Amino acid sequence: MAEKGFFSKFMSGLFSGFSNIDEDFYEELEEMLIMGDLGVKATEEVLDELRSRVKSQKVKEPEECKEVLMTILKEKMALEEDAYDFLNSKTVCLVVGVNGVGKTTSIGKLAGKYKKNGKKVLLAAADTFRAAAREQLEEWSNRVGVDLIGGSEGSDPSSVVFDALAAAKSRGTDVLLVDTAGRLHNKKNLMDELKKTNRIIDKEYPEAVKETLAVVDATTGQNALMQAKEFAEATDVSGIILTKMDGTAKGGIAVAIQTELGIPVKYIGYGEGVDDLKNFDVVEYVNKLFE
Repeated sequence: MAEKGFFSKFMSGLFSGFSNIDEDFYEELEEMLIMGDLGVKATEEVLDELRSRVKSQKVKEPEECKEVLMTILKEKMALEEDAYDFLNSKTVCLVVGVNGVGKTTSIGKLAGKYKKNGKKVLLAAADTFRAAAREQLEEWSNRVGVDLIGGSEGSDPSSVVFDALAAAKSRGTDVLLVDTAGRLHNKKNLMDELKKTNRIIDKEYPEAVKETLAVVDATTGQNALMQAKEFAEATDVSGIILTKMDGTAKGGIAVAIQTELGIPVKYIGYGEGVDDLKNFDVVEYVNKLFE
C-alpha cells in the first residue's frame, strides 16, 4: 500500500481535533469516508452502524470511536470461510477486466502463486482482440514455468477456451486460468462473448468448479466500482482482484465494492513482482488504512 494511509493522513486531525462526538464530527467523518473512495452508499451504511454502536456502547471519545469504525470495516470486509475452497477442486478460473487494470499481470502472478502451492496450472490466452495479449501472457507463462494454450490475434476466443478445456482435462490440470478480452463495460458484443465462454465451460467441463475474478484498478476510485458492477451483471463474478494498491493511499473502494455488490475482494496487488499478489487479509488491510 502507499506509504501513508489516507485515513491516517486525513483523519488523524479529525479524531484528535474533536473533543465530542457530535453532528459536526459525523459530517466531517462522512466527507472523509467519501473522499477515501467508499462512495455515498457504503459511507451511509458505515455511519449508520457507527452511530448505533457509539450510542449502545456509550462511546464518548473520538479516539475510541475510531476503534469502533475500524471494527465495522473489518466486519464488512470479512471473507467467508470458503472463499478459497475453489482451489480444492479442479477449477476453471475466468479473469475479466478492462484493458489497463493489470489483468494479464494478475493472471501471471496467480499462476505463480498457485504453482508454488503445489497446483498444476495451465494458462489460456483467450484475449484474441488486443494486439500482443498472447505474447504478454506467454512471457508470464515462461517466467513462472506453466504451459499456455492460445490462438492467434483475431481468432475465435471460444475455440481457444475449447482447446484449453480439453488440454486441462487430459493433463490433469488443477487450475485453468483463462485470460479474457479486456472489454469495456459498454461493449455488448464482448459481454455476449463472455456469456458464450461460460456456456462452453458448462458444457465441456461441467465437473469443474468455476471461479470468475474481476480485476479492478484501485487508483480509479468509483470507476472501479462501476466496472465491477457491469461485469457482475454480465457474469457470476465470485471475487475481486484489486490491483495497484501501491499507487493509492485511499483504498476505500474495496469497502464500496463489498458493500454495494456483495462481491468479496480475494486478492490484492501491490507491485510488479511475481510475489506481489496476496490473499486478502481484512485485518491487515483495515489496519493499514489507519496506519
